Amino acid sequence: MTAAAAASPGRLGPATGPVAEFTRRLSELTGPALPFGAAELAALDAADAFPTEACRALDEAGLPRSYVPAEHGGDLADFTVVLRLLRAVSRLDLTVAAAHGKTYLGAVSTWIAGDDDAARRLGRRIAEGEVVSCALTERDHGSDLLSGEVTARPAPGGGWLLDGEKWLINNVTRAGLVTVLARTDEEGGPRGFTLFLADKARLAPGTFTHLPKVPTYGIRGADISGISFDGAHLPEDARIGEVGQGVEIIVKALHITRTCCAAMSLGAGDHALRLAADFAAAADPATPGDTPLARQPHIRRELGEATAGLLLAEATGLIAVRSLHALTSEMSVISAVAKAYVPAQVDALVARLLHLLGPHGLLGPGDPDGHFAKAERDHRIIGIFDGSSLVNRNALIEQFPRIARGYRKGRADTEALAEAASPHTTPRPFRPAGLKLLSTGGCSVLAGLPTAVAALREQAAEEGERGSLAPVVSLAERLLDATDRLHEAMATVRFTPRAVPGEAFDLAEHYELCFAAAGALHLWLHGTATGTTWLRGCLVKALTDLGEPVTPAETDVLDELADLLLDGPPGTFVSLLDHLEANVS
Repeated sequence: MTAAAAASPGRLGPATGPVAEFTRRLSELTGPALPFGAAELAALDAADAFPTEACRALDEAGLPRSYVPAEHGGDLADFTVVLRLLRAVSRLDLTVAAAHGKTYLGAVSTWIAGDDDAARRLGRRIAEGEVVSCALTERDHGSDLLSGEVTARPAPGGGWLLDGEKWLINNVTRAGLVTVLARTDEEGGPRGFTLFLADKARLAPGTFTHLPKVPTYGIRGADISGISFDGAHLPEDARIGEVGQGVEIIVKALHITRTCCAAMSLGAGDHALRLAADFAAAADPATPGDTPLARQPHIRRELGEATAGLLLAEATGLIAVRSLHALTSEMSVISAVAKAYVPAQVDALVARLLHLLGPHGLLGPGDPDGHFAKAERDHRIIGIFDGSSLVNRNALIEQFPRIARGYRKGRADTEALAEAASPHTTPRPFRPAGLKLLSTGGCSVLAGLPTAVAALREQAAEEGERGSLAPVVSLAERLLDATDRLHEAMATVRFTPRAVPGEAFDLAEHYELCFAAAGALHLWLHGTATGTTWLRGCLVKALTDLGEPVTPAETDVLDELADLLLDGPPGTFVSLLDHLEANVS
């Protein structure tokens, strides 16, 4: 496992335009003594030091403009592009990605609910490199936003007075602008909080204090700290949206940011899988003539299963970011699935590969083989950002009745689903007004599964019995049967908000698996793909994790995936986007 391999951003499909240019510029920054050099990033991690030079390099490469919607003066017109850009950065270093990408979370509430003038002003500042943070959580309340104690009271003469402490906030010390959720009604409740964009440069001295940096297990160099306000005066134009709309705006904002977290997980998964594959494929110079680890059957199978898991995660993330455009009203379901499943799947992948690497997976970042240990530590935090898997599964469970009803009635927006599953096409513009607190129609990705399986059967019938699709049809039909049974079970769950039964969380995990596999099938059908290896691998992996029967002959596809991983050029990755776009171009 070489330092060069650890530092390479690699190739993510035959990308063109901004993705290709950005990836090229990243490649130029990965050598010794450069901002993304492997030794430089390892030294920063060892010192718990912020990656200032790397973040500055991303600013110079124009990444901040991708956080600003085109209508507000930036480059953001397709969330698929944002996924690819952040994935490329995360493949190099998650600390940098988390530190730099947090600006989007800080700004998104203004994109959703701010007036046009405020959005354009914010867009200009971000494009110029201004850092924006988002202060939601508090020391004693964590994810329970409705218990927040930071207050904003009307000030004499106009504006608001902000008091209280926000804690465990990313970039809050370095940010010039901070989006703050504050209680504006003593009684609290869903309509008792309001959002404000605090400009530190406009706050009177002594009215805010930065809290000490919090040592963290992963992303050690990130600015994770807090901020305390003491009668900080905010002008009226600092308010985002209407008084009392703060929680609603934040929930809708999280539909977006939770989805974009998939980019960081996928980049970390790319990095970990490539490191493990390179290590396993290398011959041991001490024992010439021995078979490399990667060619031993059980190691090959482990690499293949890890590859299938990453492809399923990518299918989920890709469908989710495309759904922001096409299935906007369903994002309360889709974002919860993406945020719960993708980081959890990558955590499982990393754990699988750690067993494969043995002690080499635990060495420190100063060792040439120590990059894996850093990737393992850093990725743990992604599952916590913007709500943990548990929080997101709870959000999914709350929508079980609507989801089950929509599935039973076949409520799928087939046109929008086809658009979400066609990553080589330009999506419709994202309309924030389409975001809903809850999806009234359920989820088209799974409600459209019966139609997708029927379409697959038709294609297989045209091929005949000796065609390549017959094995795929068999796997897809088992997925459909499992999905039918799952929705029947979901419809029977009864719960209160504070007494959700444990089995409901098991059903939520199964729902995520069915969603991921269905997403892979939709991508295959609408993405003009020709080969079936990656799709069969996804279906076999999902069915296995669901506890459904899969034959030994069917699981052999995992070895085929391992061969695709091992036989590719150094620094490349087995990616759905590679495959789908190669067939288009």
